[in-house]
Amino acid sequence: MSARTKARKRALDILFQADVRGDDLATVLAAEARRAANEPARESSWLYARDIVDGVIDHRDEIDEQITTFAKDWSLARMPAVDRAVLRIGTWEILHNDDVPTAVAIDEAVELAKEFSTDDSGAFVHGVLARIARAS
Repeated sequence: MSARTKARKRALDILFQADVRGDDLATVLAAEARRAANEPARESSWLYARDIVDGVIDHRDEIDEQITTFAKDWSLARMPAVDRAVLRIGTWEILHNDDVPTAVAIDEAVELAKEFSTDDSGAFVHGVLARIARAS
């Protein structure tokens, strides 16, 4: 598994935790940063995970607006928390990370959804992110 794939999983954990617990995302990120400082072997995945979460924090309104616009008949509140987090990661990568090809961002998000969410989540995430990519 690549360092970026591990980083996406780590970012998913952070986003999901903050969402489900109702914690401030920056606070959860800071706690993870303290933990990461004691795990030098995982530094490569931590750096990109932090980039993702920082990006989601910096562009949260735009990201959520894109998801809401292209998730036909689904509000953010109605989505499973894992799907929300995965979509935020994928949307940030599509819109704000030129180092990641759009197809890779979508594929990685779909794999996260398949692994950590419902049976239908992979197709849902793919559809939303594909619509966001086409519009961007």
